[in-house]
Amino acid sequence: MFPQKVPDAAFHTRVRIPDQGVENPFEWQKLTADDLFKKKRVVFFALPGAFTPACSESHLPGYEHFYDAFIAEGIDDVICSAVNDAFVMFQWAKAQNIQRVSMLPDGNGEFARKMGMLVDRSAQGMGMRSWRYSMLVENREIIKFFAEPGLCDNPAGVPMTVSSAETMLDYLSQR
Repeated sequence: MFPQKVPDAAFHTRVRIPDQGVENPFEWQKLTADDLFKKKRVVFFALPGAFTPACSESHLPGYEHFYDAFIAEGIDDVICSAVNDAFVMFQWAKAQNIQRVSMLPDGNGEFARKMGMLVDRSAQGMGMRSWRYSMLVENREIIKFFAEPGLCDNPAGVPMTVSSAETMLDYLSQR
């Protein structure tokens, strides 16, 4: 069972700093759950990992495609999270041409663990990863939660039946 409120967690991100003639114009920034969710309406989705097939072919692109529709429904931000570091999340967004969805690294799996969504994928050589889910969060309160069925360690795969952008958009439009 997921928590009723978004748990406290630290997210280690990288942000672009003004170009100062350096090759890597980024610096570390630590974000908190308050930074991301307090006094905001957020569509948040988590997935097993950057560059994985279903995540790259449909899950992330779906949220980018429907970004404007989410904003029209009063959403302040659309956030994608995975148990990957900031460098991987940046390169994945770049490779996928993600311009509007916020990419949030959960490199240590802290948030996924506190959500009860951290699973062992060692049988596939992936280590600990997030289960696939989406949620609507309003001022840190979880309003709606769509978790894929079959939550378990070392599944053969992780389905994508209820955590898609279309499912979330349908829910928002009927609210």
